[in-house]
Amino acid sequence: MATHRNVGIFGLIASALIVLQVPLYFLYDGAPPDANILTRSLIGIVGCTFYIVFFTGLRSWIGRHAPALDWPANVMQLTGLAWAVVVFVPQSMEVGAAIATRQDIDTTTEGPYAPAQYLLQGGVSRLLMAAFLIAFAVILSRSQLLPRWVGRSAIVLAAVNLAFLPAVYFGDNAADFYSAQGWGTTATMGLVWSLWTLAVSVAMVRQRAVVRPGSRSVLAGR
Repeated sequence: MATHRNVGIFGLIASALIVLQVPLYFLYDGAPPDANILTRSLIGIVGCTFYIVFFTGLRSWIGRHAPALDWPANVMQLTGLAWAVVVFVPQSMEVGAAIATRQDIDTTTEGPYAPAQYLLQGGVSRLLMAAFLIAFAVILSRSQLLPRWVGRSAIVLAAVNLAFLPAVYFGDNAADFYSAQGWGTTATMGLVWSLWTLAVSVAMVRQRAVVRPGSRSVLAGR
């Protein structure tokens, strides 16, 4: 199987797991039971582990077919890996708070570690995603590795992520769409990101790449 299809399969698994995780945050009006917190966090960290493989494979594939784009490819990989690590931290905080407290609490807004998650799940994640998307868009604008819609949509999604950076000035009410911990800043953007990577992964799995010696890769049937 071609490298890009293998990479796409890992992207499909990673994206599907995060898409599955997000609704688990909205199952309960009040504090969720510990089982919900543990389950969604385990799904999240497994999904991010698959994302690490996806980012690494994507970097390797780009390096093989577009070696002149080494610098933006490195930026893309490193920001993707940094994003995954950033996600691991608040997931660990949520699980720790759920285990350490005897009563049920909403670990995204309550408990000793909740405030430390605000910037990680909000502004830091948005900034790292934007950097990844911009680097990826630069790569695709200078190569023919993936369809044009991937690069164009990456720029749009990067702009949306950056638009959420000022949300840190609008409080921490999780019920607000636009706040440091708002459902738009965190869950919605995480879901949109996962749906986008899911679509990109499907495109990678379905495409037939033709590589000509001494030339850039092109897409068969583009």
